[in-house]
Amino acid sequence: MKQLTVIQLILTLLLITPLISAQEIAVLKYNGGGDWYANPTALPNLIKFCNRQINTGISEKPATVEVGSTAIFQYPFLHMTGHGNVFFSEDEVQNLRNYLLSGGFLHVDDNYGMATYFKQEIKKVFPDKELVELPPTHEIFSKKFRFPNGLPKIHEHDSQRPQAFGIFHKERLVLLFTYETDLGDGWENPEVHNDPEEIRLQALQMGANILAYVFLN
Repeated sequence: MKQLTVIQLILTLLLITPLISAQEIAVLKYNGGGDWYANPTALPNLIKFCNRQINTGISEKPATVEVGSTAIFQYPFLHMTGHGNVFFSEDEVQNLRNYLLSGGFLHVDDNYGMATYFKQEIKKVFPDKELVELPPTHEIFSKKFRFPNGLPKIHEHDSQRPQAFGIFHKERLVLLFTYETDLGDGWENPEVHNDPEEIRLQALQMGANILAYVFLN
């Protein structure tokens, strides 16, 4: 119950005091060899956009936390990305499950190449749950900015449509897995990928929707 209280307190403070200065967002560091540290400018840029456009007050420097650390309970929102292998130990599986079931949220953005590994490991966390594709009518696509067709396509990988998958617990979305969209690339500094400004804006707006959904639900 202590873990739940901490997360609920953070969320309450975010709603009551929009200009709060705290590290409410963290990058999830995982084992297995995948580059968990990919897109270093992505989250800081998304945070700046959200603070400016949707009146959040998130610290501009996201923290980094390990899957097995109790520190993850200090953050209502964790972001995970990368291109390669992902591995969760038994202790990490238990810790992540407890975090998600006690009010935490994990956004996993496939930076190309991690989908197979992530799906295998998340099955260890929730053996009784499935990743369910979210329809374009889900409120996460219209929380602040409207995306009537669902996820925007930021980067082309395998010519597949972008998809958003979720895991629910008692009707609460606890995990979002974004696939074939590469939102994180769109959040990066403009010179990193040289994306058109309208593409970067779509990525940032969709990211703002995700954060707004988490902080306001």
